[in-house]
Amino acid sequence: MWLHIMDDAVRKTKQNMERFGGQFPHVSLNDEYLLNDNTDWTDGFWSGLLWLCYEYSGDEAFREAARQTVASFRQRLDNRVALDHHDIGFLYSLSSKAQWMIEGDEEAKQLTIEAADALMERWRPNLQIIQAWGPKGDPHNGGRIIIDCLMNLPLLYWAHQVTGDRKYYDVAVTHADQSRRFLVRGDDSSYHTFYFDQETGDAQRGGTHQGYKDGSTWTRGQAWGIYGFALSYHYTRDEKYLETSVRLARYFLDRLPEDHVVYWDFNAPVNAETKRDSSASAITACGILELLKVLPEGHEARPALEEGLSLTMKGLAEHYYTKDKPDAQGLLERGSYSVRGGSSPDDFMIWGDYYYMEALMRIEKGHKGYWYE
Repeated sequence: MWLHIMDDAVRKTKQNMERFGGQFPHVSLNDEYLLNDNTDWTDGFWSGLLWLCYEYSGDEAFREAARQTVASFRQRLDNRVALDHHDIGFLYSLSSKAQWMIEGDEEAKQLTIEAADALMERWRPNLQIIQAWGPKGDPHNGGRIIIDCLMNLPLLYWAHQVTGDRKYYDVAVTHADQSRRFLVRGDDSSYHTFYFDQETGDAQRGGTHQGYKDGSTWTRGQAWGIYGFALSYHYTRDEKYLETSVRLARYFLDRLPEDHVVYWDFNAPVNAETKRDSSASAITACGILELLKVLPEGHEARPALEEGLSLTMKGLAEHYYTKDKPDAQGLLERGSYSVRGGSSPDDFMIWGDYYYMEALMRIEKGHKGYWYE
């Protein structure tokens, strides 16, 4: 089944290459992807999807298109276009770092190191965090972290590996520790965001930007935590990150609905109109696959993780993959960008497409994504 889906995903992605030209897909409206000129936080996922399709198919058209995206990311960094956020890791891990991993291209490697330097500029030593959004000192966002940043830390861990400069590693570990302490709650759920006082560095409160309410558990945030802590474990071999990822994963899997693909928030009232987030389930599938690579065979969490992965992947394939829609632009239906904000609450998400393809590649080809070499 998975190879059939992968073949179909590659075919649809190639159709999209022709539709999109040199632009980048973000989220959809009326089943058509909204495009931008490499100005959004999501644009690396298109690059990563192209690289995955190239590695699966060997089709040089994907390779050329992916290289063109990397050239665009060079221009974006040189001109500092829309980089006032922590998602630099999403952008460059899946574009230039992927090219370095696949081709050994030295220019791609250098670009990725420069991107890591740009992310380091968001380090706030008095708060011991990487600021999520906005400029330094921003009155609303200056002391904010969000759980998504765990998926941007691999860029810094990698930069430490290839340069030998300890500063990247120390910042990544410190931010991961702060995230574990303040974003992960005692019942193994998570906050989306947490605020620190910019003057004193004191912890203030947890909250949400995209979840149902401040004390709820936004499912995509939980997914970022599952995969992000697993990746921090890969780089550090610190058992506390592995344990935290497993805890978050079990919380997620214990709350799967009947068709095994989550709603947008675990605390949102469920009725016929409640939105899903297929992208959260795709991210979690990748995170669980990463966990299953490192957990010993006798680990007590393995059976639940293996069953949850199987149910999630089958749920996505049977109910959310665009299998009977040959002209569909997206791979996964019913993703949600921002239900709370009313922005594409039930549409295609380019990151959902990327993570679903990564999960398929992990299962069928032993691929590990582009988060580490």
